[in-house]
Amino acid sequence: MTKKHQTIKEIPALERPYEKCEIYGPGHLSDAELLAVVLRNGTKDKTAVELSREIFALHPYYQGLLGICHLSIEELRKISGIGNVKAIQILCIVELSKRLAATKAEKKLSFHSPKSIADYYMEGMRHLNREEMILIFFNGKNKVIKELKVSVGTVNQTVASPRELFVEALRCEAVSVIMIHNHPSGDPTPSRQDILTTRRMKEAGELVGIPLSDHIIIGDHAYVSFREEQII
Repeated sequence: MTKKHQTIKEIPALERPYEKCEIYGPGHLSDAELLAVVLRNGTKDKTAVELSREIFALHPYYQGLLGICHLSIEELRKISGIGNVKAIQILCIVELSKRLAATKAEKKLSFHSPKSIADYYMEGMRHLNREEMILIFFNGKNKVIKELKVSVGTVNQTVASPRELFVEALRCEAVSVIMIHNHPSGDPTPSRQDILTTRRMKEAGELVGIPLSDHIIIGDHAYVSFREEQII
């Protein structure tokens, strides 16, 4: 015998996400219920909560809330009941969460502290599926002149050259530079290529009088600072 699908109206009021949130507050909702409130409705075959659980299970590796940070509009649309509107709503919620985390970290941001820098860039970089590198250029008062994304690499390798870095540094009259890049694996341990690239950048910086102050690798809630580890 086929189990009859229970519509949202047939679910007791105190078990419906919207009503539950209204009475008890959002802190009493599960992850799936919170997403269900955003989606507003499900399909004729599944409730918004069931649809949310399907979304959380979509990514082959990352599950739950972390999973939706790694999904594209195209991937979300593979789920029956998710069109452009719902897919965009989900991705906008993800982006809001990243910006909230960055705003919180910004209050404590100090470019003298590798941890502070890592905290600030963590949410924006730890969910990326490809390696990306950011250069931060400073003036003589250690104030940021410019932030520049210089490369988008493969799954495990960025492509950046000393020439690209220091041409831009000279153009904006920087006096020092910090490199930041992510490891999609979540493990920030420097690879052999990371160490070789950093040493090349450091040597080039010494030649032109614009030192490389640090290279920070972002992992999943973890980081490695070449300066702290005395690799440079």
